[in-house]
Amino acid sequence: MPEADAMRALAPPVPPEGRGVRLTSPEYKRDFRERQKEIHDASSWKLERRQYFEEQGDPSRDALRRGDWDAALRVFAEERDAVVAKARENRRRRYTFHRVRVIDGAITPYLQWELHSLLQQAELGANRVRVVTDEAVAEAETVRPLPEMVVLGSHTLYQVLYTEDGVPLGAVRFTAPETVLAWERYITSLYAEGEDITSYFAREIAPLAAPVHERHEPE
Repeated sequence: MPEADAMRALAPPVPPEGRGVRLTSPEYKRDFRERQKEIHDASSWKLERRQYFEEQGDPSRDALRRGDWDAALRVFAEERDAVVAKARENRRRRYTFHRVRVIDGAITPYLQWELHSLLQQAELGANRVRVVTDEAVAEAETVRPLPEMVVLGSHTLYQVLYTEDGVPLGAVRFTAPETVLAWERYITSLYAEGEDITSYFAREIAPLAAPVHERHEPE
């Protein structure tokens, strides 16, 4: 891998149109699970740029929509054992999943909720999570915001797709080595620049009061 300083100067790669495989949401979830479970002695990387998602079938997310913050946090507590089991399985396979979360502007109820989830995953060892501000990606976004990208084990790249309101639409899968490696290098460079979620959360999220309600304006 190039040094982090060198990688900062690179513009993010753009997946070549027409060369990926379009997957519906069920196909993407199935493909992701099947490929991820085969990874050993390797890392994966996720770039999360959007500021709002409509997770489907998530009881904690549903509680946030209802404005029941206590219930949303209670679900996280109830999921603790499952997160611990995931972390244990990752250690057995010597597999590490890294996440880079871009924060753009004020902390919304959605981001406040999501960062609680990411902190738990990091503290229990299921994921390694770092936070960057929109300034870290500004030079890469002169035309459009960065897409949501996931690199699995240096061999598969997904561009995850959403509606304007953050509803999942599936993904486009790329497996050309040069495309996968280029995005892995870029996300790795952002991760190197990022702040660990533990310190970021303690400073920016922990002092916040419970959100009264969730209000979303489409991006």
